[in-house]
Amino acid sequence: MIAYDLECANGHAFEGWFRDSASFEEQKEKKLVSCPYCNDTRIRRILSPVAVRSGVRPADQPENGIDHHKLIRDVANYIAANFEDVGSDFTKEALKMHYGVKEKRSIRGAATEEEEKTLKEEGIEYFKFPTLKRENEDD
Repeated sequence: MIAYDLECANGHAFEGWFRDSASFEEQKEKKLVSCPYCNDTRIRRILSPVAVRSGVRPADQPENGIDHHKLIRDVANYIAANFEDVGSDFTKEALKMHYGVKEKRSIRGAATEEEEKTLKEEGIEYFKFPTLKRENEDD
């Protein structure tokens, strides 16, 4: 399928989808293509506003404007700076906060698969985030 930007003789612009350019020409000749605004069948293709790449983008410029690696690093650094690391006591601490034994706070740590099942069964929401080497750590 191919999409064409079209215009009728009255200046109304619209889009049409066709199997190929030959299909468009055939339908146009048979007056099967008409303006959705005024039903005019005098239709012509117009230039489409498309993005044209002028060359290869620099390696440091992300294609869609988002540097996903930097974003992941930033999130990991935020978690490290703003969540208390409770290590392997993550499940115990989460359960204590859930049942009001301890005040709620942002924590991070590790849990086994069995501990994750317990958290789910107790209705405790958590988010698994991969462990990443932070920028300020040694190589």
